[in-house]
Amino acid sequence: MPEPRLLIDQDLHAGAEIALDEAQARHVGTVLRLDVGGHLRPFNARDGEWRARVTVREKRAMRVVLEAQLRQAQPSPDLDLLFAPVKRHATDLIVEKATELGARRIKPVVTRRTIAETVRVDRLESIAREAAEQTERFDAPEIFEATPLPKALDGWDASRPLIYADEAGDEADKAWGGAAGRARPIAEALQPLSPSLKGEEKLALLIGPEGGFTPEERRMLRALPYVVPVSLGPRILRAETAVIAALSVIQSVWGDWREA
Repeated sequence: MPEPRLLIDQDLHAGAEIALDEAQARHVGTVLRLDVGGHLRPFNARDGEWRARVTVREKRAMRVVLEAQLRQAQPSPDLDLLFAPVKRHATDLIVEKATELGARRIKPVVTRRTIAETVRVDRLESIAREAAEQTERFDAPEIFEATPLPKALDGWDASRPLIYADEAGDEADKAWGGAAGRARPIAEALQPLSPSLKGEEKLALLIGPEGGFTPEERRMLRALPYVVPVSLGPRILRAETAVIAALSVIQSVWGDWREA
């Protein structure tokens, strides 16, 4: 079994002795059952990943000393996720899977049909940190407070395309807008955005609420020059499924799944 990883905000360098906070000490000692002499892998996005040895273990405190660097830090793709919060379990799942799939920032947005208009940022940050530790990335995504969709788009950097999952058509009198005006499949829409210069690309994904965007929201989004409407296929997906599906295609066509 690989040695467990721990996201540490402090500076990491050879010989440094790090005092874990109480929650980390409890996790390492009680859950991971590491004692003095045991090893783990502290990491962060600045200093990379290190091998560390437990030197002090007490009931509510633990210290580790850094022995050697294992890997230099590698940045996550510059990929934002905007999503309409849903029920707590589904929102937790979205944050966990978005972390695993490499989102750098996670921004809850409130739409007309949003189920839950508030989120507990501290809870979601904890979920994201744990997912980052398990998935071998060097950072945890930044989690933002929920904000209304128009405010989230106010002042948007137009050089960051916004991939917008739009499953509706233009025929108002038909279910889900009929067949006219449907967006292109996501993989097809992403092809022109596939970056040619590593490190200079950025992208965002917007997933709406379970009931979809209102016609007014849809018209507003489609009028923005940086928005790229896409389809996620012939089936209507739950919000959490849509996030996972879309991020998977994005990473495969545009992101870091193309790398060895």
